[in-house]
Amino acid sequence: MKRKIPLHTQMLIGFVVGAVAGILGNLFFGGAGWLEALVNYVAQPIGQIFLRLLFMLVVPLVFSALVLGVVEIGDPKSLGRIGGKTLGYVVVVTALAVTIGLVTVNVLQPGRGLPPEVGNAILASSAENAGAIAAKREGVSGMDLLLNIVPRNPLASAVNGDLIGVMFFALMFGIAAAVLRTDGTRSFLGAVQGIYDISLRLIDWIILTAPYAVAALLFAITAKLGVDVLVQLARFVGTATLALGIHFFVVFPLLVRLVGGMSPLEFFKRAEPAILTAFSTSSSSATLPTTLMVAEDRLGVPRRVGRFVCTLGATANMNGTALFEGVTVLFLAQFFGVELSLVQQITVLLLCILGGIGAAGVPGGSLPVIAMILAMFGIPPEGIGLILGVDRFLDMCRTTVNVTGDLVGAVVVSRGEPDAEVPTVEAAQG
Repeated sequence: MKRKIPLHTQMLIGFVVGAVAGILGNLFFGGAGWLEALVNYVAQPIGQIFLRLLFMLVVPLVFSALVLGVVEIGDPKSLGRIGGKTLGYVVVVTALAVTIGLVTVNVLQPGRGLPPEVGNAILASSAENAGAIAAKREGVSGMDLLLNIVPRNPLASAVNGDLIGVMFFALMFGIAAAVLRTDGTRSFLGAVQGIYDISLRLIDWIILTAPYAVAALLFAITAKLGVDVLVQLARFVGTATLALGIHFFVVFPLLVRLVGGMSPLEFFKRAEPAILTAFSTSSSSATLPTTLMVAEDRLGVPRRVGRFVCTLGATANMNGTALFEGVTVLFLAQFFGVELSLVQQITVLLLCILGGIGAAGVPGGSLPVIAMILAMFGIPPEGIGLILGVDRFLDMCRTTVNVTGDLVGAVVVSRGEPDAEVPTVEAAQG
């Protein structure tokens, strides 16, 4: 019986095959008509089909995931202080994570280095509608940003790719559903859960084609740019890892010490089983049983707090994923020569915060959101092919940040609760 090759290994193989073939084509046959035909009529269409399949799922996935995520958080008024503290923690820490990612990319500039004319040429050849792309790249005022958050017509926002309008509408729907709790609301939430489940299954099927899409997208890009693209890709990996590391080793210890009242060294020692499981499995959901055990038995978090915060966190507290989305969008903007104004970067920040709450906890769950954000600002979504090729290691890192963020949240939220206690080191090790 043959052993099936893991999907992430298949993606890596597709990345290597596409990159090597493209670099060799650029090196030995650059400018040849047959090479351009191969890129334009074979590689790019394959990549575009994959991207269109992702775009197809953006609206149902984002709407259902955000509604369910908000309902899981619940009505803070009825949940009391635990619900309110958890909601505040999720929003504030996710905003910190995305801000760290955006600042790191702006400081290190990992996407810079291509000659401007090369980036503009790729941008022009990749854009399906040059006029619309140019319009999206124009700066908007802060007032426009504020007004555009609230859509006049949510269906029009969905059709026009206005992701922040769709997210706001879903957010309002989720809050109202959490407050009402009527028979009709429960029936509606059952239907939304069905939409979410169907969207995840479709993502599973689409991701199965990712190795071929990665090979095609990488071939198309490296055939035009040569080996330079791999140098910048290494800089992207380094930048993303650094930003995740700052959040993990600076923000989390400060929260644990200043808000949670626990020694950061003791926290990491006791949280080690969950951290290692998250890094090895790359899945917050698969790590959840270990996360719950660590929170209750090793960190002394009350069961009612630990189960609420950690279970919710496995789907709605994606600090690492939100940070990764922000880094990816800005890196690809720099890579393709798209200048994003401060207001546009604030928009990216807001989208990533909401995307972190509504992120699907499955491999590839954040891809539709990233693809739509790229399209919103006129950044070629084909750049996703670059990211997928190196995504396995980064997925391990951001899942570790996600799970550790859940445990930090459990410690922070439980601070001051009447039944909270920190176990002794002997009990934690026993």
